[in-house]
Parts: sequence; structure tokens; C-alpha cells
Amino acid sequence: MIEALQAMGSVVLDPYLIFLILMTTILGVVIGVLPGLGATTGAALLLPFTLTMEPVHAIAVLATIYVSATFAGSITAILINTPGTSAAAATTFDGYPLAQRGEAGRALGIAVVSSTVGGVFSVIVLCIAAPMLARVAYEFRPPEYFALTLFGLSMLATISAGGTLRNLIGGVFGVWLATIGAEPTTGIERFMFGNYELYEGLAFVPVFIGLFAMSELLVQSRRINQVVDTIALKAVKLPSRDDYKRIWKTVLRSCGIGTFIGVLPAEGATVASMIGYAEARRWSKNKDEFGKGSIEGIAGAEAANNAATGGAMVPTMVLGIPGSGTTAVILVGLMVHGLRPGPYLFTEQVDKVYQIFGAMLLANLMFMAMGLYASKLFARISLVPLQILWPIVFALAVIGAYALSSSLLDVWIVLIFGVVGFVARRHGFAVAPIAVGLILGEMVETNFQNSLKMFEGDWWLIATQPLAALFLVFAFLGLFGPVILRSIVKKRN
Repeated sequence: MIEALQAMGSVVLDPYLIFLILMTTILGVVIGVLPGLGATTGAALLLPFTLTMEPVHAIAVLATIYVSATFAGSITAILINTPGTSAAAATTFDGYPLAQRGEAGRALGIAVVSSTVGGVFSVIVLCIAAPMLARVAYEFRPPEYFALTLFGLSMLATISAGGTLRNLIGGVFGVWLATIGAEPTTGIERFMFGNYELYEGLAFVPVFIGLFAMSELLVQSRRINQVVDTIALKAVKLPSRDDYKRIWKTVLRSCGIGTFIGVLPAEGATVASMIGYAEARRWSKNKDEFGKGSIEGIAGAEAANNAATGGAMVPTMVLGIPGSGTTAVILVGLMVHGLRPGPYLFTEQVDKVYQIFGAMLLANLMFMAMGLYASKLFARISLVPLQILWPIVFALAVIGAYALSSSLLDVWIVLIFGVVGFVARRHGFAVAPIAVGLILGEMVETNFQNSLKMFEGDWWLIATQPLAALFLVFAFLGLFGPVILRSIVKKRN
């Protein structure tokens, strides 16, 4: 534990890393306040430019984008009723009404403090829980990993607002994309159509840039002339003593909710914020204030969505199962830098792991300072005309994709998956399940093949392994639990 603390503390002794975290925190806040971008899009755009960095610096940059952009979405949610990120959607319910009453500074102060507490809490849990889970993961063999991956895929049913069936279809499509290229064991070519650049499969980075950044560009192009009403902001105000008395229980509750939701495979900050808000209302003595400017509603949503950031890093780093759409991008970053997620990461490269944790902690403190003293400035960034913003995003997407391997194929992949993502969104499908399915698809196939080798082709023996059977039960409940519960309720009524 002492060595871990020393590794975290070493972050402050690395001036270049501090500079990177500071610049990335500023960039993350800018990305977060620009409606339509968000943490996942920002991380996907930045990923190619981190490939020349040291592994710790690269992952620290991506993690910093994650935590800072997640917070920054609350600025525009409160001031212009437009959440910069989907994780801040619940903040609009009470943040904007409070701002309309002339208390925008108070609303932002509540959001900043709650976000920081949630973020710091989740990083502390991450430091404690990740090594413990890593020790358990040492017992995992191919059957356990196969069942765990199925559980992760089953959780796609609730990863976003696309709807259960659409999300599962998206996940299956992502798994199919993972089969493109040569089959790992036999070398048989699959879906390559004579293009040998696809022999090792689709590269994650251009696919992610296309799904998240390019598709968002196409979606936003339909809102090019949209006008928003802004709220004047004089200064951010720290919560008063009475405010703290009202929200401290809500913040602590949402810290626990957000961290727990984040740890669940394929869940994320958006789900956490909605549940945090709902539970804040459930336990509040002032339910009538919700929707009209309740500070408990703001605190519940913001503490939960930032707590989910650290929680989502637990399954990402320990099991290789993305905890959210953004951590799917971070997972790709870990892989391309040789930091293979899993229990061995916490024994063979433990210093790097805790340096990443230290960077996340520092980023939470930095965005608190920026939220308190620079929110007014950052809020003005949201007024950048879309006619200027999105051509810049397009250029960054194309340059980043081409720079990856100097291949025009990667540029075509970005453009193709930009259209795929746009069409999917137009028909009510979310793109995050596709991305997560692409990552988990390789794990499903590899671990299933290895399990078949272990059991000499008797695939049903996978269910005889206690831990694998437990994950399979969880997967079944994740898929059919709500249906079973509804049928039971109907019978009782």
C-alpha cells in the first residue's frame, strides 16, 4: 500500500505530467461545455494523438478528458438548458430552473462541489477495489472470462437510451464486426473481400472516431442554425452552510450509487446520474421543489455521474470489460500502449496503474478550481458557431485516423462508420453498444475457443464451473429479469 501511495504521489513530481493534466483538464472542460461533443467523442478524437506519448501520460490524458468533460457538461446544462454531455441531462431538471430564478452561481457552486466529491470518492474506491478485484481475477480461466464477457454483453441492454432490443442488436452488430479478419486459430479469412489490410481485423481507433465523432458531426449538422437562450452568470458561489446541511446526505448517497453503477460492466455516468437524481427525490423531504430548482436534485445527479467515472475504470482495468462508452476508448488506449488490462497489470506494472489513479485524482481537483473560477469564461465557449466548430472536428478526425498508420483505409473506415453511426442514431440506435460489442467480441470468441479446448468440445461443461455459472445467471437476469419481474407484478395485481 505504501508503494501504491508513493506511485500516486510521484505524479506531482513529474512537471510534464502535471502540465499535460492541466492542459487536458482545460481541454476536457471545453469539450464538456460544447453541446454534442462530450467525453467519449473527445477521447476518441484525442486517442490517435496520444500514441506517441509514454503509456502513463497517454492514459492519464484520456482519463483526465473523461472526468473533466463529465463535470463540464453541467455548465451548459445549468446556463442554457442544454447538457454538454448526456451524463448532465438530469442536471437540467433543476439546474436551469434555479438559474432562471437568478441563482445560476449557486447552482454551479452546488454542481462543482458535488462533482468533485463524487470524483474523489470514486478514485479512492478505485484504488481500494481494483487491486482486490484483481486478486479474485487471478482465479479466472477461459470459462470464467467467457461467462463474464457474456454478462458484459447482457448489460448492453441498459447502456443507453436506445431501448433494450436496439441496444442488444447494436451489441451483436459490434460482435460481428469483431469477426472481420483472419480467424485466430485457423487463419481462415472472414469478411475481408480480398482486402488484406483487414487481415488483423478492424482497427479500433478509426472505428471509434467514426462512430462517436464523425456521426455526432452529421447529427449536429441538422442543428446548424439552432439558437439557445442563455442565462447571465455573475460569479460561481460556494454552497452556504445551510446548503451543505441539505445536500450532504444526498451527495454521499449518490457517491455510492454512482460508483456502484460505474463498476457494472457497460453502464456509465448517464445511467448513474439518472438513478442518483431519482433517489435524491425519493429520499428528499422537499419533493415539491424537484423540477423547479432543487439543489438536492443538482447534487444527486452531479455526485453520481462523476462517481461513475472512477467506478467505470475498475472493470476496465481489472477485467478488460468497458465500464462505459468512454472507458471503451480508454481500454483501446491501454491495449495500444502495451498495458494489457487484467490482474497481471496490478502486479507487473503496478506503478503505472497508481500513477494513472493519481492523475485522475489531480484532474478532479483541477476541474474544481476551474469550475469555481472560470465557469463564466468556459460558458462563453458554448456560443462558438457550429459552422466553425464542426469543420474543425472533421479535420481532427481525418488527421487522427490517417496519422495512426498513414493508411487511407483508416480514413475510409472513419467515414463509413460515421455514416453507420448517423444512420443508427436516426433510427433510435445508440452507438455505444456497437463500440462495446466490438471490443468484447474478440474476448467472447477467444475465450469460448479456449474453453472448448479445455473441455474437449463439451461446451456445456462451461456451466459446471461455479464462477462461470454465476456470471451466466447474472447475464440471464440482466436480459430477462425485467420481463420476469413485470410478469410477477401483473399476476399479483
